[in-house]
Amino acid sequence: MTSTHDDRPYAQDAAQVLQRLGTSSDGLTGEQAAARLADVGPNRLPTAPTRPVVLRFLAHFDDVLIYILLAAAVLKAFLGDWVDFTVILVVALVNALVGFLQEGQAERALDGIRTMLSLTATTRRDGQWTDVDSQTLVPGDVVRVRSGDKVPADVRLVEATNLQVDESALTGESVPAVKDVAPVGADAGVGDRTSMLFSGTIVAAGTGLGVVTTTGAGTEIGRIQSLIADVDHLETPLKRQLGRLGSLLSRGILVMAFAMLVIGRVLHDFELPELVSAAIGFAVAAVPEGLPALVTITLALGVQQMARQHAITRKLPAVEALGSVTTICSDKTGTLTKNEMTARTVVTAQGRYGVDGLGYEPTGAVTLDGSPAPLTAHGDLHDLVRAGALCNDARVVADESGRWGVVGQPTEGALATLALKADLDTSGVERVAAVPFESANKLSATLDRLPSGDLRVHVLGAPDRLLDRSATQRGASGGAAPLDRGHWERAVEDLGAQGLRVLAAAERAAQPGTSDLALDDVDAGLTFLGVVGIVDPPRPEAIAAIADCHRAGIAVKMITGDHAGTAVAIARELGIVPAGEEVEALTGPELEAMSAEELRTRVRDVDVYARTSPEHKIRIVRALQSHREVVAMTGDGVNDAPALTRADIGIAMGIKGTEATKEAAEIVLADDNFATIERAVEEGRRIYVNIRKSVVFLLPTNGAQSLVILVAVLFGMALPLSPVQILWVNLVTAVTLSLALAYEPGEPGIMDRPPRSPREPVLSRPSLVVVVWASLLIGGATLAVYLLEKQLGAADGVAQTAAVTMLVLGQMAFLFSCRFLGGSSLTWRVLVGNRVVWIAVGTLLVLQLVFTYTPFMQSWFDSAPIGWRDWGLSLLVAVGVFLLSEAGKAVARRLPA
Repeated sequence: MTSTHDDRPYAQDAAQVLQRLGTSSDGLTGEQAAARLADVGPNRLPTAPTRPVVLRFLAHFDDVLIYILLAAAVLKAFLGDWVDFTVILVVALVNALVGFLQEGQAERALDGIRTMLSLTATTRRDGQWTDVDSQTLVPGDVVRVRSGDKVPADVRLVEATNLQVDESALTGESVPAVKDVAPVGADAGVGDRTSMLFSGTIVAAGTGLGVVTTTGAGTEIGRIQSLIADVDHLETPLKRQLGRLGSLLSRGILVMAFAMLVIGRVLHDFELPELVSAAIGFAVAAVPEGLPALVTITLALGVQQMARQHAITRKLPAVEALGSVTTICSDKTGTLTKNEMTARTVVTAQGRYGVDGLGYEPTGAVTLDGSPAPLTAHGDLHDLVRAGALCNDARVVADESGRWGVVGQPTEGALATLALKADLDTSGVERVAAVPFESANKLSATLDRLPSGDLRVHVLGAPDRLLDRSATQRGASGGAAPLDRGHWERAVEDLGAQGLRVLAAAERAAQPGTSDLALDDVDAGLTFLGVVGIVDPPRPEAIAAIADCHRAGIAVKMITGDHAGTAVAIARELGIVPAGEEVEALTGPELEAMSAEELRTRVRDVDVYARTSPEHKIRIVRALQSHREVVAMTGDGVNDAPALTRADIGIAMGIKGTEATKEAAEIVLADDNFATIERAVEEGRRIYVNIRKSVVFLLPTNGAQSLVILVAVLFGMALPLSPVQILWVNLVTAVTLSLALAYEPGEPGIMDRPPRSPREPVLSRPSLVVVVWASLLIGGATLAVYLLEKQLGAADGVAQTAAVTMLVLGQMAFLFSCRFLGGSSLTWRVLVGNRVVWIAVGTLLVLQLVFTYTPFMQSWFDSAPIGWRDWGLSLLVAVGVFLLSEAGKAVARRLPA
């Protein structure tokens, strides 16, 4: 719930906000709080309504092809064919069950956000500080927070002491935000509202006192939750294409079945039960009931393969959709970068030093003009590195797995790592006193006793604050020289243009016997030592992955909460934007001022977006999708969850991502690495190619069967295949031969192709020609074997079993043709490279032997034993099917796609 007061308290003076909320720094009374609670409701996020489980399950029967199957099952029940009825019904139930098990992710995404809220809060009621359930907080309550606390509601600060808050979950900022009581501009974005604390964020350092301005759904995190709930989910390209294919097939099936009924009755005077059985047989033959299972199994196998690549798939359709991605919108911190602050450049009055290595791992060298720069030979570097190491409360440590991390502030951790890389020896140094960092002063200082016994003050902080306090700078000989402020301001500007955060160091000697240190002691008289440029460095593997994406025709766009200068500099290093060209980032306030049409015209030309909010990210994704782009969106903070939900593919960070983000995403990266996305896209492309191969392989089964039934009815013949025999062939080929194509390796150069169009059908024109040709071949061969068997005097059961065998062997021959759908299979390579093909062929032959020779199968499916002559005939015709399929493929390849 929200208050009815000004919705921009961050832009108001603290005293004015207290007045507007009808409270004071002493807080509310118990009666006032109870009255307001009754008015605005509890401080919790609303629970989304959910559909009953039964309705969710029944929704998976809402498919026109399933309707045809169910109608066929009902008719079979009326006719008393209970075996056929059972088999058809089981197929429909299995299909619905698979879809049902993939549901329910959006509700869990909202639950993930609820877990971020604080459980308790320290508030002032009736003039006394007390711990209360955070759900009882109301606008006007005065609360206090300290290091480690989770902020219980949106709070306007009244007091702040050295207060820093980790807002990365909301803003994507890689370092804690420094908070202050001073009001900010009314147009400030969430990341710039320094006078506010937001519900669900964590206090990293210091203490604060403030007044609750909004609670529950009215908080920033509540607003994000409502965005997730309101975002419409998009179907994947494959799901849309299969839906269109299903509608087309269903209309054709119903028209043809009706035509068969009329022809059979008018021309051949068939009895009604015989006609109904033929129509059902045709419908069952034409419905590719194995297609949903085939797609699901292929995607599930892709999930396993992607998991080996550190990409955990939470929603099966996402596997295929990755293969059609045209644009990847990536967060910067932790995905494209390491989220580990690293000292990259050290500037002193005597030189500019480079620092090798990435992150907190103390591996790398400090160099000057490409040559090692030991501290013993470079006194200027020694003094600056020593100041950064001693005026520092952070330390870097390795965990059990050998991964290095920081305990303390990230920027101080970068300086601690720099000292280790430079082999600085700080043993024997004793800290005597310290002035802690405060946001108002933007510096910290320590009084240190060196091993020599000398006392020295070391100061670390913002360059402008230290330049104001410095009268001299370190000279070449180690003594003091006049301060060249212009030189240092140019150095700071240059480092800032490179996207580096800049820290300065200074020192001065202290009088012997000094035992304390105050802020006044560092107000003047310092000797400026130099500056250090710190960056959250790009991942080397991300640079290569972005280059691969560009080669594959995939655009990469950076969307970050960081400042524009930093974002552009990192984008250049990553190769997202050209290194030598002037590039302008689009910022959140600029986005805010744009209409939807203005953003639409610019969105594809802009590659860097800075200082963005959750609404901005959704607008960017929607604008890209308006150009028919298939968008993958990455993120780790709860602020990313709405955009992840809206995107075609949401990709969350598994290590540093919030639970809400993971629940909203289709893909979770186990290693938080952009390079994993590129590998997942490649895997998605492979899977889609294999699905297309499988569809092309599977449909001729249905085409051949329906052709056999149609010809039989048109010419007044007995049915060569019964409906239950047709279902048998469909199911056994779908779970054996079709499955084999899911294991096909990726084709060479798969990432050198442009992304496929979302409008591209599953069956291109050449593929459709192949399907029709194969249907005629296999159907004609099946009918020919049946008629030949009848001509040779075989009984109905034997002729039908021979026809089923021909159908199975014909599909087996066509499988080898489908292995190289875009090229010729008349090569020895068709026999190698995928051992699952041979496993599937062997399994199918065993199943067909069971179908033919076991009594219980003969009872269920009306099959009969056949002899060597029948097997030999079918095998010979199957070889002909393979050769003629290759001829058809050669013709189809010459057609435009």
